[in-house]
Amino acid sequence: MKSFIIVFKYIAPYKKYAILNIVLSAISTVFSLFSLTLIIPFVGILFNPEALTLTPVPFSLSFDDFMHNFNYFLSKIMITHGQAYALGFISLSVVVFSLLKNVFGFAGSYFMAPIMNGTVRDFQHHIYKKILHLPIRYFSNERKGDILSRFTSDVQEIKFTITGSLDMVFKDPITILVYLAYLVYTSPELTLFVFVVLPLIGLIIGKIGKSLKRKSHEGQAKMGELLSMLEETLSGLRVIKAFNAEKKVDDRFGQLNQKIYKIMNHLTRKNSLSSPLSEFLGTVVVVILLVIGGILTINNQQSLSSSEFIAYLVVFSQIINPAKSLSKSYYSIQKGLASIERVNKILHETMHTPEKPDAIVKNDFTTSIELKNVSFKYNETYVLRNINLEIKKGQTVALVGQSGSGKSTLVDLLPRFYDIEEGEILVDGINIKDYSLVSLRSLIGYVNQEPILFNDTIGNNITFGTDNFTPDAIENAAKVANAHEFIKEKEMKYDSNIGDRGSKLSGGQKQRLSIARAVLKNPPIMILDEATSALDTESERLVQDALMHLMKNRTSVVIAHRLSTIKAADIICVLSEGRIVEQGNHEQLIELNGVYKKLTDLQMF
Repeated sequence: MKSFIIVFKYIAPYKKYAILNIVLSAISTVFSLFSLTLIIPFVGILFNPEALTLTPVPFSLSFDDFMHNFNYFLSKIMITHGQAYALGFISLSVVVFSLLKNVFGFAGSYFMAPIMNGTVRDFQHHIYKKILHLPIRYFSNERKGDILSRFTSDVQEIKFTITGSLDMVFKDPITILVYLAYLVYTSPELTLFVFVVLPLIGLIIGKIGKSLKRKSHEGQAKMGELLSMLEETLSGLRVIKAFNAEKKVDDRFGQLNQKIYKIMNHLTRKNSLSSPLSEFLGTVVVVILLVIGGILTINNQQSLSSSEFIAYLVVFSQIINPAKSLSKSYYSIQKGLASIERVNKILHETMHTPEKPDAIVKNDFTTSIELKNVSFKYNETYVLRNINLEIKKGQTVALVGQSGSGKSTLVDLLPRFYDIEEGEILVDGINIKDYSLVSLRSLIGYVNQEPILFNDTIGNNITFGTDNFTPDAIENAAKVANAHEFIKEKEMKYDSNIGDRGSKLSGGQKQRLSIARAVLKNPPIMILDEATSALDTESERLVQDALMHLMKNRTSVVIAHRLSTIKAADIICVLSEGRIVEQGNHEQLIELNGVYKKLTDLQMF
């Protein structure tokens, strides 16, 4: 029920469209009823033409008065023009009422479109915004494919749930109630039987639909796994081919795809059962009504004429379609509720990077960065232990050590990608948790080991995250990063698209664009995950030169993979198993003849 309420919360901004849809659908139903009840005078003309209505009654909203005056008007036509002309008039009236029914029905559907598509847009925007604000720690435990599945297939399932919700709560019940009101008015005795039978039909349909939600949840989860596998395959295609692992990954994909195939078969079959089941049950009820009503009419135990009884059966038969629609809507909602729960798992995720209401806004960096007794753990495993380090303004600090020693985690703590539980990190003597996230991160620039670029133009990648810039500033940033020369050789120059993740550029070109982006941002603190280890000699020289320009007059924290590149660093910290085991400049650490000396000797060897 809670998930169902959430759907209506998203429909709320479109309530005017929902009201119009409901009102227009109700009017459509009324015209449908009028077209159906015209069977009474039609049968009367054919089989009892002598029963004419010769006097009108004053106009009112009463259905009886409407039908009386209609019969009076019809009787005048019969007297004046004959029986065939009257039949033609009734037939034309049926066509007109049918046209009005469908015009208002289309108008109702017209206003349903912005509700369905608007809520999908809102869901997707809320999910995207939530993804942007969730901390990086959250994505360490989640599959990308599962998040993509929630963003796409789950949201589309919710779209049909919204349609089903409006149909189930408003449109179909209104249609059924209008028809039932006519049935009660025409024959309370027969309609009493209908009131007993319809809930039984609903009970049978509801019982079958209960398992849909569970199976749908399972199916959407498996679809997330499938998308994750596809994403991993696209990312690792070179490795798959290099190791001749095509058959292995294909078998894994095939097994998962087969599981989804079986789940979806189960869902489709149960969903398909709703329409024939409700139609069959409706037919059974019509036949029973036909028998009971026929016996009552033959024995003169009810006030219905033959034509009225036929009209009663026709109107009742029209309840079957909205009842079928109601059952299909119920099934659709059961499937959709599973998707809503999966989407809400992201939307209601409480994990976030906390920010104080009176957070300090800082626009400059003046003295130092201090890490005091900093310890950090993922789940229950410590990655960093008792880190103490002071980085003064203008200094270059290098972090070295084996893979897994905690270098990347340490630099991720500075912009609060992760929050520490033990110790504190100070910027200019103030705990970073006291700063606003925007102002803290605006002080820091990043150049990653693997350049992170977007499928956009060169210019837009350089200006990414920077608001105030000019064409000259972009060009100057590219020159500092040794990127301007290769950019001006491109046909569209700064407007050239670089492809997915910069696929149209070489490794060195991508890295120089990444450096140009950092130059344009012009932050006082730089974090550099040394980006030259995978480059050829010429590209390495250009990138290294660009990095030296970037670090000039800035405070820099460098994760060093090639120790030869950080000999000039003011402080070199050697990490091992999450601890700083050695600290000093290059000469001091060589003289110490410890871990750093061994690492240097290994690289020289």
